[in-house]
Amino acid sequence: MNLQQLRYIHEVARRGLNVSDAAEALFTSQPGVSKQIRLLEAELGVEIFARHGKRLVAVTEPGRAVLAIAQRMLRDMDNLLQVGEEFSNESSGTLSIATTHTQARYVLPRVVRDFMQRYPGVRLELHQGDPQQVCDMVLSGGADIAIATEAIADNPDLVMLPCYQWNRCIVATPRHPILREHPLTLEAIARYPLITYDDAFTGRGQINKAFLGRGLKPNVVLTAIDSDVIKKYVEMDLGIGILARMAYDADEDRKLGMVDASHLFESSTTRIGIRRNAWLRGFVYAFIELFVPSLTRRIVEAARSGGGTDAGL
Repeated sequence: MNLQQLRYIHEVARRGLNVSDAAEALFTSQPGVSKQIRLLEAELGVEIFARHGKRLVAVTEPGRAVLAIAQRMLRDMDNLLQVGEEFSNESSGTLSIATTHTQARYVLPRVVRDFMQRYPGVRLELHQGDPQQVCDMVLSGGADIAIATEAIADNPDLVMLPCYQWNRCIVATPRHPILREHPLTLEAIARYPLITYDDAFTGRGQINKAFLGRGLKPNVVLTAIDSDVIKKYVEMDLGIGILARMAYDADEDRKLGMVDASHLFESSTTRIGIRRNAWLRGFVYAFIELFVPSLTRRIVEAARSGGGTDAGL
């Protein structure tokens, strides 16, 4: 048994049992991967994959147990390599962050600027996606930390670190009557065509819940994954927008009016997600603390090593 064999079975499972795709991703040959899987199965005395002819068709019950152990071992190996990097060079490397558009565009710029000034030798990578994609990037090792709302809170394989709470506002063209509704109500909002976030994004669950609780069915005419896209179509007077409050800037968004709607919707919580028991380099802790000063290295380490799934602020 060797680590290469574990990498082979892990990649084959990750690629939907497609041995050719796994071999290509691992820069090796399909026959070589198949042979090593057979050797591992012979050594363990169990079949990891069920077959139909030469084709893999399913993961067996003992195979699921083997794959879970293999994944842990491969993560531990990655952690060992990172320990070496941590102590050989603490001021250079790559920090990969998976996040959503709203966070990348409106929340992270100041943090990124301060971090780059403090760690000029560290290369930053920002990967954008919906909350589920953001989680998957971290779980697969493609990113060090996830920053998002909604789905990130429901993933049992990630340690959750709450960052801040936020709510929503209504944006519309400056003369739109919704801006003169006092007090603003869900009933008033529901009278107009709505433009807001896609179901997978930025607290959409709280929006749906609020209208449902009042027995209202809003007329959502357009959804988008990008706050700037929502604002653009609101500027065209195609509807009023329900927007994350931090995505509205009075100086930049002079073509729009805004009214606070935080009294109508439950607050959402943005969280940082990291893999359980993952080894984090020193500059990762520094970035987290720049983003949320209360999340010191001691608190993050305690959460990472099993101090709960939702560390307090």
